[in-house]
Amino acid sequence: MRGVLQQQTLARPAGFSGIGLHSGNKVSMTLLPAPPNTGVVFRRVDLDSRAEIPAQVANVAETDRSTTLSRGNAKVQTVEHVLAALYGFGVTNAVVELDSSEPPVGDGSAWPFCKMIREADIETQAERVEPIEITAPIEHTQDGTVMSATPHDGFKITCTSSDKGGRFTQLFSVELTPETWESEIAQARTFCFYEEIEYLIRNGLIRGGSLENAIVIRDDAVLTTEPMRYREEFVRHKILDIIGDLSLVGAPLRGHIVAVKPGHAANCGLARRILQQARRPLVAAQSFSPPDEQSARQPIQPKPSQVSDETTAPLDSEQIMQILPHRYPFLMVDRVTRIDGNQITAEKNVTIDEPYFQGHFPGHPIMPGVLQLEAMAQVAGILTLKQADNAGKIAYFMSAEKVKWRKPVKPGDVLQIDMELLRARGKVAKAKGVCTVGGEVVSEAEITFTLARR
Repeated sequence: MRGVLQQQTLARPAGFSGIGLHSGNKVSMTLLPAPPNTGVVFRRVDLDSRAEIPAQVANVAETDRSTTLSRGNAKVQTVEHVLAALYGFGVTNAVVELDSSEPPVGDGSAWPFCKMIREADIETQAERVEPIEITAPIEHTQDGTVMSATPHDGFKITCTSSDKGGRFTQLFSVELTPETWESEIAQARTFCFYEEIEYLIRNGLIRGGSLENAIVIRDDAVLTTEPMRYREEFVRHKILDIIGDLSLVGAPLRGHIVAVKPGHAANCGLARRILQQARRPLVAAQSFSPPDEQSARQPIQPKPSQVSDETTAPLDSEQIMQILPHRYPFLMVDRVTRIDGNQITAEKNVTIDEPYFQGHFPGHPIMPGVLQLEAMAQVAGILTLKQADNAGKIAYFMSAEKVKWRKPVKPGDVLQIDMELLRARGKVAKAKGVCTVGGEVVSEAEITFTLARR
C-alpha cells in the first residue's frame, strides 16, 4: 500500500454469484464504482429501503466467527473477505450491492473477489487519501489474543496462529502491497476444527459450508478437496481476516501489526484503538486552538442530524463528541453499540495509556471506580440528549445511589456500560447503570442528573 496517495475506485461494475455460508442460499453481489470520499458501502438491494451500511468499525455489530456490520434493522454478515480484497488492491471508494445478508462464500478465500476487481479494473481519482499512521505503540488483549501496532513506513503484518491446544502453530510475516496481497494472502482459505462443526451445524451457522469452501482439521489430519495453497495457509488466512477487519478504520494504514492468535473481536478492538489514537491530535488541536472571529461570536449549535428521537446506533467517538461536551482525557465513552427506547449500551476501551494509570496505581494499574461512575453518567447523557426536545442542552451529574464496585477494571479490558432511563420529569432524570467486563459485573449505580441549556 506504500505510495497510495490518491483515492481509487472501480472503473466499471463487476458481478459474482454463489452460495451464502450462513444461509446456504444463492447470493448475488455486484461491485460498483463510487464517487470520491464515499468509502466502502454495503447496499442491501433485497430490502425495500435499499439500506446502506458504511464499512466502518463503528457499525460492527457481531464478531462471532466473522464480522457483521449493521445499521438500523439492516445487517451484512461475513464482510471481511470482500473488505480485504478491496483494501489489498487499494480501492478506497466502492459500493457493494447484495441481494442477501451476506456475500457469496466462494472458495472460502478472497480470490473470487480479487477476480471481480481485476475484471472491473481500478480507476485513480483526483482526490487524495490521508493514511492513518501509527505514531506510538498500541496494544490490545482480548480473550487470549494479543495484538499490537507500532510505527512503520508501510503496512506490515506479522501473525502467529494456533488452536487452543497449540496444534498447527504457524508464523508468517508480510509487507502488504497490491502485489504481495494477491500472491501471498488472497488465496488463503478459511478453516475450522472438526469438533466445532457440530455446534455450527446445530445453530444453523454454516448451511452453505462444505469442503469446497473451507479446510477442516480433524486431529492431525487436514481435510481439503485440493492441496494446500500455501505451506502456512492457516496463518495467512488469519492475516487476510486482519486486513479486512482493520480496513474498517476507513483509510490506508501505516504501521506494523503483530498478532498472536487473532480473532475478529480482537481485530475490531485494535481498529477502534487505532482510530482513537489517530483522533487525539485532532481533538487536542480543536481544544487548544483559538476560535475564529465568527465562531467566537456564535454559540455552538449541534448538527440536526445527530440529535433526534430515532434509536439509531452505533455511534462512533466523533458522533459522541457532537452530543457530549467532554473531550480527551475525560471522555469515557468510545462508542455506542445499541439504543433501544429507554436503554442504551456503550463501550470504553481501557488502555494502558490512560493518564490516570500513572498514579492509580504504579505497578498495579486499576481504573478508578469514580471514572466508571462518570462513564455511566456520560452514557445516560447520550441517551437523553439524543432526544430532539433536548437539542442544545447539557447533562449535569447531580447524585449517585446504590453504588457498588465489585471487581477491578484493568488495562486491556473493554468496559461495557448498560444504562436504562428510569424516569424523566421536567429537567431532572434518573437512570440505572451496570458496567461489565467479559460478561461479569464490575460496578453498578443509580444516577440522577439535570438538563440545562449550554
